[in-house]
Amino acid sequence: MTSTKDLVALFELQKKAFAANPYPSLKQREDRLDCIIQALSSNRKRIHAALREDFSAHPSEQADFIEIFGVISRFQYVKSMMTQWAAKQPRELDPAMYGESSAFVIAQPKGVIGNIVPWNFPFDIGIGPLAEMLAGGNSVIIKPSDMTPACSDLMKTMLKDAIDESIVAVAPGDIELAKFFPTLPWDHLMYTGNPSVARSVATAAAQNLTPITLELGGKCPALYTEDAVTPQLVASVLRTKLLKSGQVCVAPDYALVPRASVEKFVQYAQEFMVSELPDYINDLQITGIINDRHVERINSLISDLETTGTRIVAFGDIAESNGRRLPLRLVIDPPKHSRVMREEIFGPILPILPYDSLEEAVHYIANNERPLGVYVYSDSEAVKSQILEKTQSGGATFNACAFQAALPNIGFGGSGQSGYGRHHGIEGFREFTNPRGVVDFDSEALALVIAPPYGSVADSVLSSMT
Repeated sequence: MTSTKDLVALFELQKKAFAANPYPSLKQREDRLDCIIQALSSNRKRIHAALREDFSAHPSEQADFIEIFGVISRFQYVKSMMTQWAAKQPRELDPAMYGESSAFVIAQPKGVIGNIVPWNFPFDIGIGPLAEMLAGGNSVIIKPSDMTPACSDLMKTMLKDAIDESIVAVAPGDIELAKFFPTLPWDHLMYTGNPSVARSVATAAAQNLTPITLELGGKCPALYTEDAVTPQLVASVLRTKLLKSGQVCVAPDYALVPRASVEKFVQYAQEFMVSELPDYINDLQITGIINDRHVERINSLISDLETTGTRIVAFGDIAESNGRRLPLRLVIDPPKHSRVMREEIFGPILPILPYDSLEEAVHYIANNERPLGVYVYSDSEAVKSQILEKTQSGGATFNACAFQAALPNIGFGGSGQSGYGRHHGIEGFREFTNPRGVVDFDSEALALVIAPPYGSVADSVLSSMT
């Protein structure tokens, strides 16, 4: 565990190293990215084991696709684009006023960045943003979650072996360290988690005027039109919901389905689970819930509904569960005031909300908190345009879920309650660099007339302007 004293020492180490090399060459940055890529690829089996230890059950394929090779692909993409992103960006000047002057913007490294990481994707969110952070020439200290101790310990070991702590360091710690972390005068701070904690993080960071990126959650809707309630597209939303047992900030949190198609939706869901995952609760495809407290929280969402008469369709018997495994459950038309419709679920529960008109469904999305993603299942371009024009969200995906968060070349982030700022792609590179505007001024330029003393030349320029 890292003490507050240890963290301050790491912070000062990185500040001193950055001051000695405040603009690392592109070659140095590329070497740093390569170190991380090598660390991920050489620790593949250890990452599998750490995830299984922390979650009690975790598919190796899921770890490969998201936590390992997904992150490596992100680094490789950033490597391929880094020279272009870091290039001087010229700006036009009026030669009549500025003569031979030139203007440009350079992407200046910000300095020492802190990254506060959640428990659900320890490596994807802990190491993934390093792609843009290191490409921008920065140093980074990662604060992993204390709820994933095996992953945190492994991350610290593998990164310490791969790269000097003056460039990348990992600081595992308890709740006290988590509270102390945002109080340091970071050059940028990133937090991924829930809005309640985000307010505390933002308040602490504001004392040092630290710029901050907040990646939060929200209730991401999946809207189906009548023609889209098909076996394939119903399976699509279920497969995304089953990913990490729903413990994903961009998971679909509820589905809006035409009232006449609700029973068809449920039927297709049952057919998919029986055909593809008949013993899901005991299958190696399942991810365990992170701890007993979250098991109790998720089950309480269901027990609160049982007094309302809400229909619940469960795929698997909860009594069979072991190792914090929970079945997928559909809840059909729950009350709007119920906890399952007010709180982010973050678990294997999918409410199905019937609607009678598209306008009603769009109005419901638009008049709730802005989520990280909106998902629309429809082939109608008019419906897609209506969603983009009349709702607000961090991102959107049509005819699938969550892919706006998966691509390395699309900036990922929230809006309003779901956060602000972006990482991934060029938007992430810009997030973690300072767009430093520079003017190389021609001392003979006419623009000198804007400052006193004024005279006939200034009068002539003003006359031409008016």
